[in-house]
Amino acid sequence: MAADYSTSVIAVRGYRIRLMRGGAGDPLVYLHGASGASWLPFLHTLSKHFDVIAPEHPGFGESETPDWLDNIHDLAYFYLDLLDELKLAGAHLVGNSLGGWIAAELAVRSTRWLASLTLCDAAGIHVAGVKQMDTFLCTDAQRLRDFFYDPKKAEAMIARVLSPEQEDVALKNRTIVAKLVWQPRDQDPHLHKWLHRIDVPTLLVWGDTDRLFPKEHALAYEKAIPGAKLVIIPQCGHVPQIEQPDAFVDALESFIGAQRRQRKTA
Repeated sequence: MAADYSTSVIAVRGYRIRLMRGGAGDPLVYLHGASGASWLPFLHTLSKHFDVIAPEHPGFGESETPDWLDNIHDLAYFYLDLLDELKLAGAHLVGNSLGGWIAAELAVRSTRWLASLTLCDAAGIHVAGVKQMDTFLCTDAQRLRDFFYDPKKAEAMIARVLSPEQEDVALKNRTIVAKLVWQPRDQDPHLHKWLHRIDVPTLLVWGDTDRLFPKEHALAYEKAIPGAKLVIIPQCGHVPQIEQPDAFVDALESFIGAQRRQRKTA
């Protein structure tokens, strides 16, 4: 398949990050999870209808590591600056896991540039009494296996993310993830207090068997974000966009399509 996207380097606040972009239409910004950035099949599918913009977070992969990068809040403000830089009015912001947490933190601060928000198996909040896997207490391979319902798809991701060619990138990514989420683990204890500030249409997409952030986390986000819509994908773990890409894209495109129709009739 011919390349359907381009890769560039963009400077924001004096630091350079890698940016992947493809397609045409309304802007859709995808924030990746802790395993890093790559142009995956679901992004190709979305690029048939959207201008898909997939940045690599500061501190990850080929992107530079700013000296001011200490926590998730820093990334939320950075991406607000990126939206300003690119002037992405009416952007659909989508984030999975760590990227979903960043997206939520961004949206409670400002939705100026956003048309919608989609959180997919997002980190960021604590739900008392819910058992979760701890990604720092297992090997990298076991961590990725636990992300999936389907073992075959897990092995395919292991082969891609943990290949010898990606060893240095994987180490860099895990190091910055540890800095960002170590304590308190995978959450901002204050985020839940401000989720009511999100004032754009919000979709929650969750894998039914997510071990990292079980669906009780989806229910907590749904309760806290005004008017949020929840879609649970069966036979799916922590990464619906990879394990069940068709169901993920259908849920996202249906949601955005419904919002467009509402705006036309309003």
